[in-house]
Amino acid sequence: MPMFNPPHPGEVLKGLYLDDMELTITYAAEALGVSRNSLSRVVNGKAAISPEMAFRIAKAFGGTAKSWLNMQLEYDYWQTERSIDVSHVKVLKVAEEGDQV
Repeated sequence: MPMFNPPHPGEVLKGLYLDDMELTITYAAEALGVSRNSLSRVVNGKAAISPEMAFRIAKAFGGTAKSWLNMQLEYDYWQTERSIDVSHVKVLKVAEEGDQV
């Protein structure tokens, strides 16, 4: 089943947690032990969730670090799949005995 435009995990963090809990980015950043700028960049989709950030978010808001990283992976995959051109990439194979390289 194809995936359709998964949200950036920062959007999920903002919508389901920060907004619903009425938390400011400044307050949440302090609680996570990160700079306001770092969290703001994630929440606004300008930066990816790193493994370290995923562990912090999981501890503070729930879920697992792996689930937050999987959200990031799905978002990155979907974005890349629509923008990359691999038509010029050559298919390589392991040379068999007798092949000339």
